[in-house]
Amino acid sequence: MKARLPLPLYLQFWDLFLIELSNWRWAWRNLVLTGTVLPVFGILLLGSFARELGSNALSFVLIGNLVMALLFEHMGKMISHFAYMKTAGSLDYFATLPVRKAMLILAASLAFFILFLPSLVVVLAGGALILRLQLHVNPLALVVVPLCALPLAGIGALMGVTFRTPEEASSVGRLLTILMLTVGPVLIPPDRLPDWLVWFGFLSPATYAASALRQVLLGPLTTRLLLDSAVLAACILFSFWMVDRRMDWREG
Repeated sequence: MKARLPLPLYLQFWDLFLIELSNWRWAWRNLVLTGTVLPVFGILLLGSFARELGSNALSFVLIGNLVMALLFEHMGKMISHFAYMKTAGSLDYFATLPVRKAMLILAASLAFFILFLPSLVVVLAGGALILRLQLHVNPLALVVVPLCALPLAGIGALMGVTFRTPEEASSVGRLLTILMLTVGPVLIPPDRLPDWLVWFGFLSPATYAASALRQVLLGPLTTRLLLDSAVLAACILFSFWMVDRRMDWREG
């Protein structure tokens, strides 16, 4: 009897994506809280301090909170999801199927991203209204926004299956979020930060995500967008490469 060949990658992805998209049944409440309420509250709080500093500082408040929701909440959801699958034995089930690890992680990432889109619109529109900023949304946002959501997705999945308990994985994820948000010009303009923090910020994907989002959502576009997009794409490739090399889901 011939061994059954694995499905083409696009069919593997589509089947896994439909499975992962069903997460809306349990994830939507957390997405509303952490993806909408907390960023809007952060905009209200930080905006009250930054209003006297002008529109540039307010733009960092808006985009910084958007990065926090888009990049780090996405990573946090991946950590929680894969830690739960490890504990519940779901990873063992997926490991018996003729599918690639990268396809499972990509499917989960895009499913969470799609579920987050309504929150993204609310935070962007509501934050601009609260801070009285004029939006100038460029069509390139259709490319840049997904690029800003995926750089840490693979790392989140790897962390979820590496640590012994979901609580440990979530704690390390929160620590990583705090470090990347405070290092570099993400929430705070670079002229308000020490030089060493600005330079360290170039090591964080959050810095490039914030820069890219400011350009495509508030304007103007500059050649810096090419660098930001290239770095974010490289982070995505590195993240998925790390997962493919390090994540052994049959023993995770």
